[in-house]
Amino acid sequence: MNHSGSASESSGGSYLTVAIRASIVFIILCGIIYPLACTGLAQLFMPHQANGSLIENAEGQIVGSELIGQKFADPAYFHGRVSSIDYKAEASGSNNYAPSNPDMLARTKESIEAWKRDNPDVPISDLPIALITNSGSGLDPHITPESADVQIPRISKLTGIPTEQLQELVKQHTEGRDLGVFGEPRVNVLKLNMALEQALQ
Repeated sequence: MNHSGSASESSGGSYLTVAIRASIVFIILCGIIYPLACTGLAQLFMPHQANGSLIENAEGQIVGSELIGQKFADPAYFHGRVSSIDYKAEASGSNNYAPSNPDMLARTKESIEAWKRDNPDVPISDLPIALITNSGSGLDPHITPESADVQIPRISKLTGIPTEQLQELVKQHTEGRDLGVFGEPRVNVLKLNMALEQALQ
């Protein structure tokens, strides 16, 4: 009698059973238990960050996130960096144009002309490059303190708030380097504009 065929079939069946059981175990561990554990720990130890670093106004309404920039068209507000995706979080990214790209040059010239029109008291030589360049994500919520300071003459003229008060607002909302060494000092534009609105009341 030939038993090799039945033995082979039995062995193949046991391998299949082991593979199915292993798959089920890993699906439960990696697809259910691990995500739930991470979510639970995040909610326990850092709920603000886990929920999107959302920002609320004085009425408790959510007005944005610390991590996602917004477009402020009103010249009476501080403006953020250029965004080629109009700050749409679902489309993070940029065109990655080379400095010689015609579209890039046209957009930069347009930004410079807009700056000269809206900020006649600030010479173009004082315009920080960060205000006319796109970040890698197109969602940068921060600007440099220098980029905030050069907007103060325009905002002071339109709001009537003294320049010294606006300078103090920028100083109060300037975040230092992470752990004192990583990154650069920065200002969250949304938070700064919320403080500006408070100063107008």
